[in-house]
Amino acid sequence: MYDQQDSNQQDKVVIVGTDIDKEQKVEETLQELERLVETAGGETVGRIIQRRESPDPATYIGKGKLEELKALQTETQATTVIFDDQLSPAQQRNLEKALEVKVLDRTALILDIFAQRARSHEGQLQVELAQMRYVLPRLGGKGLVLSRLGGGIGTRGPGETKLEVDRRRIRSKIHDIEEEIKNVCAQRAVHRSRRVQSGLPCIAIVGYTNAGKSTLLNRLTDAGVLVEDKLFATLDPTIRLLVLPSGRKVLLADTVGFIRKLPHALIAAFRATLEEVVYADVLMHVLDAGAPDWQEQSKAVYDVLKELGVADKPMITVMNKIDSLSGPAKFQQLFWKAGAVGISAKEGSGIEKLFESIEEVLSRLNRAVTLLIPYEESGLMNLLFEQAVVQEKEYKPEGIEVRALLTPSVAGQLAEYIISGKEPKD
Repeated sequence: MYDQQDSNQQDKVVIVGTDIDKEQKVEETLQELERLVETAGGETVGRIIQRRESPDPATYIGKGKLEELKALQTETQATTVIFDDQLSPAQQRNLEKALEVKVLDRTALILDIFAQRARSHEGQLQVELAQMRYVLPRLGGKGLVLSRLGGGIGTRGPGETKLEVDRRRIRSKIHDIEEEIKNVCAQRAVHRSRRVQSGLPCIAIVGYTNAGKSTLLNRLTDAGVLVEDKLFATLDPTIRLLVLPSGRKVLLADTVGFIRKLPHALIAAFRATLEEVVYADVLMHVLDAGAPDWQEQSKAVYDVLKELGVADKPMITVMNKIDSLSGPAKFQQLFWKAGAVGISAKEGSGIEKLFESIEEVLSRLNRAVTLLIPYEESGLMNLLFEQAVVQEKEYKPEGIEVRALLTPSVAGQLAEYIISGKEPKD
């Protein structure tokens, strides 16, 4: 058994990557893993790369590479070894036995960061639920992941007293948390229905972690959201009102950043948080223009959107951080390939063009209708002028006839007054 480290000490970490998929850019994913370690409060002191056709069923890496890893861990005095891929419970136990240090995988590391970052009650519940689901199949054999009492990466969240229990109690706790999350989701649904009744379209800001989503939200709405140059700086969703130059009002929702190799279980655990994406009218996909692997990051985001069933929603693609680019040729080529709006959320450049794109996308959502508003309901005209595009109005004996462009939510509110109109195009 390994010695427990002081909870105030920084974890020394050796990271391990495997090049199994020939198309996988293992160096890039390890760089990202190193940033995740830094975000979690650790220090990467070494790395190992294993190239083989398939993972070893017992230890994920081969015997020779395991000996190399042990030597590196001893040399660097690393307290933790983190694999860039998900380990099976048996692999994790075998590795901990062989290395005699804490062994984690990418999933456990991300969960640890989530545990640090969750601020809302809902976010904390989701983290606890995900950690419980992660640890349940790892209870057999009671490996080091459950026996450690010290601090450091992988120990945050529910706490050992909640985890060191039998399977029955774990399952019972999972059920309790799921029920509590249902109640929280019900409250969120009430708030969402109020927003729908307001008739304001909602744009969900999505993107790879650290792409600059929160910076953009602050630039557009003065939201005052915490901005850090760390992965997963934002975990809990933030919704703010945006008034476009035309006077039109929309809601902007900032969401948790996505990342490569995000396990299905984590997506499922955070589905409640991601509901803002599911129920949004439009998605704003923010990419880091300065990231060398922005295309891979874009694919990772798209994969999650597909899993959520929202990949076909209207989308505005935004290439952020154009201030980090050098040379006009690179700039033009990048945007030609991406078909995106180029901005710098930090400096404010390109925001006017982004507003134009938002207006254009919202106009495509609109439904062209003719309404007949009874004079006794003339107060509804305020709603139309605030939340729709009124093209023409005419006072008639039976009421006010209005030709306007309505969002789906406003059209739903005023359905009984619509006398003609066409359905929105796909």
